[in-house]
Amino acid sequence: MEYKDQQPPKDVVFPLVEYAPHAADLGMSFYTGKMFPAKYQGGVFAAEHGSWNRTKPIGARIVYTPVKSDGTVGETEIFAEGWLTPHGEYMGRPVDVQPLQDGSLLVSDDFAGAIYRISYSGAK
Repeated sequence: MEYKDQQPPKDVVFPLVEYAPHAADLGMSFYTGKMFPAKYQGGVFAAEHGSWNRTKPIGARIVYTPVKSDGTVGETEIFAEGWLTPHGEYMGRPVDVQPLQDGSLLVSDDFAGAIYRISYSGAK
């Protein structure tokens, strides 16, 4: 419900995180692995499938939102991208992200018919 010209109810719970409009955030998972640097521990990875009806497409990426131990959240950032060209053409469309036992992430892509594994081996 929209409260444009009225006061919201006293018991309303507003979202802690707002993702980009029309990015179609589909699958999301809390990161419980240890492969990636400490800043990713306990946060949320989300797969943005991508818009279908925007003049300038958005999405087709993996975003990350840090979640602190007290439940507060930090700023959402782009974690992996490249499935959407600068000309607005989709090369892939992430659907879901799931951590594996080794701490890497699997990303499903229903446009390319692929599953990607994202891993981290440390700073160069």
